[in-house]
Amino acid sequence: MLLSVLWGGSFFFAKVAVSELGPLTVVFARVALAALALDLALAAMGRGLFRSGAPWRAYLFMGLLNNVVPFGLIFWGQIQIPSGLASILNATTPLFTPMVAHHLTDDETIDRTKIAALLAGLAGVAVLVGPDLLIVGKGLWGQVACLGAALSYAFAGVYGRRFRTMGIAPLEAAAGQVTASMVLIFPIMLIVEQPWTLPAAPSPAVLSALAGLALLSTALAYVLYFRILAAAGATNLLLVTFLIPVTAILLGSLVLGEALLSRQLAGMALIGLGLALVDGRIGRRLRPAE
Repeated sequence: MLLSVLWGGSFFFAKVAVSELGPLTVVFARVALAALALDLALAAMGRGLFRSGAPWRAYLFMGLLNNVVPFGLIFWGQIQIPSGLASILNATTPLFTPMVAHHLTDDETIDRTKIAALLAGLAGVAVLVGPDLLIVGKGLWGQVACLGAALSYAFAGVYGRRFRTMGIAPLEAAAGQVTASMVLIFPIMLIVEQPWTLPAAPSPAVLSALAGLALLSTALAYVLYFRILAAAGATNLLLVTFLIPVTAILLGSLVLGEALLSRQLAGMALIGLGLALVDGRIGRRLRPAE
């Protein structure tokens, strides 16, 4: 739930940032600030990232799948579609993940219960949001970009399981991947967007959004991400994307005083059912005793 809050906020922060900066510049600022924070945290603990034998090839590949590709696609997509719609399309990640895991792992296979759970969760997201935002043809390529990001996240979740078997702690894995992402995105950002040509310096609102995006939605979020991935696996980890629209609506209700609609409550109930099915307790209770 905490991870869903941190990642849910990223859509708001990103929408503010891309109002003045290019999407690749926002990706670079996000991972560079997060890398600085995490690398300093490692140094304070006496555990340097830049040591002999560090798995940089794995960090680079994970950074490409989990940061550079999906961040770039989502931020570019948010130029064309609302941040709410981007978060909904991001909620398709749990549908892609079991399909990827089924073919690439031995212990995360698809069964009927899991399919039912994922369909219930996706139906919950659809009911939660309603038909207003899902307008095919309006920002179509932005929607396709966000779906591509969801698929990239699915591959990243499965690939990232190897850090546990390699004995890499969550903090180090998070620092390694965002540092590698910074190296990958930097030359692309310079060539494509040339941020020094901006007509004016970023406003305080944009700088604050970048800080929130980097420190909360990236640095802290990825430490949690790798902890959950090691304990629960890729499929269960990425169910968090079902919760992101839920937390956004609940925060709007609690902080901004927005009304909770009956449709939204029904959507939350469906998402809860989906999560309960994946957890397996309902299936075990319904299964006859042998």
